Amino acid sequence: MSKSSKTPKTQIPAVAKDISAMDTKIADSKDELNPEPAAEDAEPARGNWTGRFDFLLSLLGYSVGLGNVWRFPYLCYNNGGGAFLIPFTVMLIIAGLPLMFMELSFGQYAALGPVAVYNKFCPLFQGLGYGMVIVSSIVMLYYNLIIAWTIYYMAVSFMSIFYQLPWQNCDAEWSTEHCYSYEEADSCEAINGTYYLRKCFNQTYALLHNINALAEGALRRPPAEEYFTNQVLGLSSGIEETGQIRWGMAVCLLAAWLIVFLCLCKGVQSSGKVVYFTALFPYVVLVILFFRGVTLPGASTGILFYLTPDFSQLLNAQVWGDAAVQIFFALSPAWGGLITLSSYNKFSNNCYIDSLIVAVSNIATSFFAGLVIFSVIGFLAHELNVEVDRVVDQGAGLAFIVYPEVVTRLPVSPLWSILFFVMLLTLGLDSQFALMETVTTAILDRFPNFRQKKVWVVLTVAVFGYLGGLIFTTNSGMYWLQLMDKYAANWSVLIIAIGECILIAWIYGAEKFCGDIQRMIGRQTKLWVFFWSAMWRIITPAALVFILVFNWIEYKPASYGYYVYPMWADAVGWILGVLPVVVVVLMAIDQICSGPDDLTIMEKARALSRPTEEWGPSATAVMRHESELSPPVLLLHGRPVLRERGA
Repeated sequence: MSKSSKTPKTQIPAVAKDISAMDTKIADSKDELNPEPAAEDAEPARGNWTGRFDFLLSLLGYSVGLGNVWRFPYLCYNNGGGAFLIPFTVMLIIAGLPLMFMELSFGQYAALGPVAVYNKFCPLFQGLGYGMVIVSSIVMLYYNLIIAWTIYYMAVSFMSIFYQLPWQNCDAEWSTEHCYSYEEADSCEAINGTYYLRKCFNQTYALLHNINALAEGALRRPPAEEYFTNQVLGLSSGIEETGQIRWGMAVCLLAAWLIVFLCLCKGVQSSGKVVYFTALFPYVVLVILFFRGVTLPGASTGILFYLTPDFSQLLNAQVWGDAAVQIFFALSPAWGGLITLSSYNKFSNNCYIDSLIVAVSNIATSFFAGLVIFSVIGFLAHELNVEVDRVVDQGAGLAFIVYPEVVTRLPVSPLWSILFFVMLLTLGLDSQFALMETVTTAILDRFPNFRQKKVWVVLTVAVFGYLGGLIFTTNSGMYWLQLMDKYAANWSVLIIAIGECILIAWIYGAEKFCGDIQRMIGRQTKLWVFFWSAMWRIITPAALVFILVFNWIEYKPASYGYYVYPMWADAVGWILGVLPVVVVVLMAIDQICSGPDDLTIMEKARALSRPTEEWGPSATAVMRHESELSPPVLLLHGRPVLRERGA
């Protein structure tokens, strides 16, 4: 080696000294950008998802819920079969996806829940955050009752594992004379008799007393329907007849709240791991049920009925309205859950890709669940010798009447029953997790010092949730559930979503908001900015106004089957429905009244509509993000040298 190529030993300490000095400068600059708060002012950390898939699966579980299994198939067959996928997809693109992307970006950028984020973003309409939390609180109460039903059916199925399911025949304890036992009817027909009102009449007696004609026109209720109505619900004659708490259901509701508490007591660190099971298990069960369903006799008839397109239905405004409502409530924007879940993301998380993944997964899951449900409904129609449209029911009837009836006709029926209701349980829990997290996050963001006692906060919310949900375990519980389901998350949610679009896209500025998003996920094309700006400014608000007006035009007072709710019950429903909007208006008035006296009302409103000085991402999040994008650089003899991370 030549002498000139060697580094003199005297330079080594100097180089080391330069590096040490550079490290000190970098550390000092970091301290200036992100000074440590004083000990007495420091707030406990909110926490973050421990991994990207924790958030993605939580989001998927929140968006893909019970409605995908029972409501979408019904709407699909009732609105043109396979043709319904066209308005469903269009409404997803123009309403559901833009709102989901906007709220995920909004929550992630500020790392705050719905209440705290609007306090800083737009003090005038900070009530929007409170409105979202009110909606989630009301839905949280009755949604957990549906989980309690699944726990009840699971427990009964486990206890019947070596026997037959209790709703396989008409039990005298809970059935009426109109209960139609298929096993007894088949046995009666085998001896050439006539089955009528749970009795078998011989042919001579039947002909003499015209029993055959009476049997043809008789009301027939499947055992599963009577079991659900009389045994599980103990349904009274109306909402005015409250009855008493059904303690078996109250215990199941307690179990449901206990599960939710245990999964959420540690925050997103605990729920993020639970969703690996609760979000993925339903897909395993759906695949198993699909392969079992398509092998049943009559399955093809049900699937063809489900898929056969009727394109003439696309000219019907009702079809587009149903598609819009289903998409809107499937992805659940304006409930606060999307903002809450994304607020625990890292600043650099690509929420745009997450939105696309979940939106596509929602459509695919809904469509596939329809294939599963209608394969077994086709089988049931074949067994009962009726048309498919006479078997299908909406809402709880599909999950808690039709399918329990189907499993009684499968080999090892308790096993299939357990499998189905475990799937419903996991579908329901994911949505309940997000609703509960929305409420607890609002409390913890409002009172940051409570974060150290999050277990107690979650326990307190769970206790109040259980006590508030006891009304649903009474004999009139189903009427209260249907009333809240109709009013609680309907018009108020649409109005909140329209308000969000106006605040973010018009007052704050769609292009400015796109700039905030690009700061997180990286620079995008001008076409990308133009597309989303147009969506949030014009197309999505127009779609929401269409849904809102359509709902008002099609409004009908609440009913359950043939029962019509009394006027006072509808009034209670309206109060629940408008409460979130009233809160927004009252808080806006309070903000204006408490503003500086030297300003006019318009000047106060204009000033309060702008973000506060505290608005924006935390300095820690930004520094961490920028350090990930561009690692620290040192100059060694005038040449850049990248430092190893963590060195």
